[in-house]
Amino acid sequence: MEEGRKTAVITGGGNGIGRETALLFLAEGFNVVIAGRRENTLRETLRLAGSTAERGLAVETDITKPAAVKRLFAAATDRFSRVDFLFNNAGLAGTEASGTPLLEISYENWRRVIDTNVTGTFLCAQEAVRIMIGQNPQGGRIVNNGSVAAQSPRAHSAPYAASKSAISGLTKSISLDFRRYNIACGQIDIGNAATEQASRHAKGALQGDGEVRAEALMSVKDVARALLFMARLPLEANVQHMTILATQMPFVGRG
Repeated sequence: MEEGRKTAVITGGGNGIGRETALLFLAEGFNVVIAGRRENTLRETLRLAGSTAERGLAVETDITKPAAVKRLFAAATDRFSRVDFLFNNAGLAGTEASGTPLLEISYENWRRVIDTNVTGTFLCAQEAVRIMIGQNPQGGRIVNNGSVAAQSPRAHSAPYAASKSAISGLTKSISLDFRRYNIACGQIDIGNAATEQASRHAKGALQGDGEVRAEALMSVKDVARALLFMARLPLEANVQHMTILATQMPFVGRG
């Protein structure tokens, strides 16, 4: 590892927020390990990185599988020796996670959302913490991707809202239990970033009053810049909880 260069692990790095964050971090001098289920999208992220891709590593990973998560972090340390930053970004946010009334949600669908959004985040954080405790200098930073749904859910989003509320508790527990090891853990709650998944909100989203109305979106680049700010803080300081959202989206008061 080049002296002084930090290493970031970003899950869900094949598209959307994860891809944009990986590209920015590479451009700003980080080593970056991207993980995701589809190798082709991870490779596309590195292709888009241009010359900075030489400091990138793509690892096909199913974050719901403990053995796969262990392989991810072993690959990161084999290549770059340490892990300074983990962005727990991978998760389900589309039709699998929202848009279905509670009485119509299948057990299988519920489990898929919880296993990905909660268990996957837990497994990645667990491996990152193990590495951060043992490395020299000790410590690092973890940022978990929550959602504004953890604060104020949409209609028909029980699995997604429940999973993101669980992330809030997990974030606080990690922050409390491991600060003695110089590990900072925070959460970023994101609302209406212009990803492929969220773009449908610009056409119309179901509101709490039953009406469907178009909603404002913000650039994914703004989310990536917020994460870069968090990553660059000294470990003596922590953004415990950040909310970043499209200014005009219906969130505060949900209207």
